[in-house]
Amino acid sequence: MKRLTWEGLVLVFAVISSLANGIIHPPAASAQSGGDATRGRALYDGRCGACHSLDVNRTGPRHRGVVGRRVASANGYDYSPALRQVGGVWTSDRLDAWLQGPQRMAPGSRMYLTVPDANQRRDIIAYLETTDGSGR
Repeated sequence: MKRLTWEGLVLVFAVISSLANGIIHPPAASAQSGGDATRGRALYDGRCGACHSLDVNRTGPRHRGVVGRRVASANGYDYSPALRQVGGVWTSDRLDAWLQGPQRMAPGSRMYLTVPDANQRRDIIAYLETTDGSGR
């Protein structure tokens, strides 16, 4: 029997926790502009922080400066082949689509969790828009 890696265990735990908490749902409508960055920071910390941080690659890549950055381009992160093939730049609209269904956008990517609530997606994206790429 094959043993799970640490990252595999974290992913399994995150999926089970998300299912138990009702986080994984079918996609909702696209987020609208004008999110609340303060609420977005709390949501980011609570929903994204287990796998992501602004400044350090973890199970997922770092997010500082993600809005406007090329997809799959955070230095030092080993992206899945599926995400490397997506190309383009992370815009607010593209992040909204990603958070609704990463497996629809890049089947085979390592991210499975979704944010089904459009207001929460809008707030998380508003927070990410406030971060710059300086690494501070």
